[in-house]
Amino acid sequence: MTFQISKQFAAIIVFVFISVVNIHAQQSSADDMLNHLAQLKRIEAMQSDSIGPKYQLALQSLNFAITNPHASQTENILAQAEQTISQMEKMKGADPSDLCTLRGFLLMVRIVQNPAQNGQRYYIDVMQNYEKALKLNPDNALARQLQEKFHEGMKMVVKTNSHQIP
Repeated sequence: MTFQISKQFAAIIVFVFISVVNIHAQQSSADDMLNHLAQLKRIEAMQSDSIGPKYQLALQSLNFAITNPHASQTENILAQAEQTISQMEKMKGADPSDLCTLRGFLLMVRIVQNPAQNGQRYYIDVMQNYEKALKLNPDNALARQLQEKFHEGMKMVVKTNSHQIP
């Protein structure tokens, strides 16, 4: 039964977060997204002391990963996103609310990749990151959208699971 719940959880989470991706990225194929990431990486390398390109690189990397959680490139892209977020944390002027949002998004991707293993492991951390992001900046639209989508996805999981209990 856990495996069935996990598959449903993954399907629901993927569906919910695809709508978030559409807000922040054009509808494109995985190859187009990878090309876009390569361009962002070049820009970030040219402006290594700037937060903006790092933020966009991390965000678009996470967008790719949430829409392609099992692609062969996803693990490398997630490692790059995590490294970029860590670099941003060390920079003066980095918005702590944005950092919490990116950390929460990264952990959501991990849940989508393997709900059975990562769902319980990261659920609280995802919620805490979004809550902290919104406490630091109540106007952080991305944090609010991701938090709402996560809540919606969890409500759908609970509702789906409650219909399966004999």
